Order: sequence, then structure tokens, then C-alpha cells
Amino acid sequence: MTKPAQKAASGALCPRSLCAQACAVSLARVRLTVFWERMRTQFGEVYADSVAKDHVLAALGDRTVNQALADGEDVKKVWRAVCDAFHVPERLR
Repeated sequence: MTKPAQKAASGALCPRSLCAQACAVSLARVRLTVFWERMRTQFGEVYADSVAKDHVLAALGDRTVNQALADGEDVKKVWRAVCDAFHVPERLR
């Protein structure tokens, strides 16, 4: 058995698994970046932070945007909840 195969067989992560994890983390960062760009485009720099921190949304299980994101909620679901609650125009969704 080769060394990488031995590591994979022993339960350690193989290079492909590490790459998949890194890609997933990178994709999550991109999604969050786009989310915050959309929030600031819709509400402005200061008010976007206030919306995220202060407004409890029923569609998020009576949580704020920040709480939902911290709990690992899907970014797309959070954005849809914001769009519905604040009547964001279709062209910005």
C-alpha cells in the first residue's frame, strides 16, 4: 500500500477529502460575501447591520439574520427570508 492509501485506510483524511472540505469552506465564504453585498445594496451600510442584528424573522424560526447564520442556516434561505420580510424587489433577489 502506498503512503496516501495507508493514511486513507487508517481513517485519516485523504488529499481529495481535504480539497473537498476546502472548496466547501471557500464556497460558503463566497456565498456569505455575496449575501452581505446584497444586504448593503438593499439597506445601506449601517442599516444592513441593524437589520441583521435587530430584526427577528418568523421565517428564520424567530431568529435574527445574525443568529440564523451563526446557527449554520443556509445563506440562500436567510436571504429569501430577508427579501420576503422587507419586500425586496424581484430584480434584487
